[in-house]
Amino acid sequence: MGGSSIANETVGVSSGREGITFYQIITNTYLLYTVSLISFFLVWDRVAAWQVFGDSLARPHIVALKLYDLTQIKFAGTNLGGHIWASTQRVLIGFSLASFFAVPLGLFMALNRYANAIVKPIFDLFKPMPPIAWVSISILWFGVGEFSKIFIISIGTFVPCLLNSYNGIRLIEPELYDVIKVLGGSRKDEVVQVSFPASFPAIFAGLQISLSVAWTCLLAAELMNARDGMGFLIKRGMDTHQPSLVLGGMILIALMAWLSSLLISLMERKLCPWKRSIDNL
Repeated sequence: MGGSSIANETVGVSSGREGITFYQIITNTYLLYTVSLISFFLVWDRVAAWQVFGDSLARPHIVALKLYDLTQIKFAGTNLGGHIWASTQRVLIGFSLASFFAVPLGLFMALNRYANAIVKPIFDLFKPMPPIAWVSISILWFGVGEFSKIFIISIGTFVPCLLNSYNGIRLIEPELYDVIKVLGGSRKDEVVQVSFPASFPAIFAGLQISLSVAWTCLLAAELMNARDGMGFLIKRGMDTHQPSLVLGGMILIALMAWLSSLLISLMERKLCPWKRSIDNL
């Protein structure tokens, strides 16, 4: 009896295991990622080879070789690593300055109606203004040095940081505050135990958006009169008609923007583990 029971259980477990189907293989997320990237580069290569845009589009391997060459030689006084660091440094300084002031100010506006009444009208006045519009005025105020570039990046990243911090508090469900009141909590308990934790996901979302805007503003800033950086590489490629240099700079900016956004996401997972995630979207 005992042997028969064990045999039946083994048969039941074996029959319950199903092999991997063809549908599961072709719908695998990582496979789809790979196919998508390979298809993109193949289309890019064919369009460049057929000269759909004349000689203004370099093939992917030409761009890769150009970037490799920049790691071996000095271009405008530094190699590729130096240009990447110059741009990254500007983004980090501008982004840090903007978030340092914007996040606390947004929280304070949402928690204090008097501060909101004073600051919000001025903020709403400047909010629709594109960051690129500040390029000319920054040159007039600060010249074409480093400070004007950092100023443009800070202006561009300030609005998303403040707006998401502000809305992160304002959109908290009132029932959460009612729980604190029922438990006899004070206004301080509401702010510390509800307002701050519940607003963290929105704050981190604002930081991610701000980083994307920061890299966009960096390109505009470095196209002005930079002597190094990834925007400088793009501008030099435009001036000397080197599509490989232009595309290489674009790819580097996109890669650095993705890496910085990934870093913010990792920080969010560590500091905000209670964030709800929606799968399959």
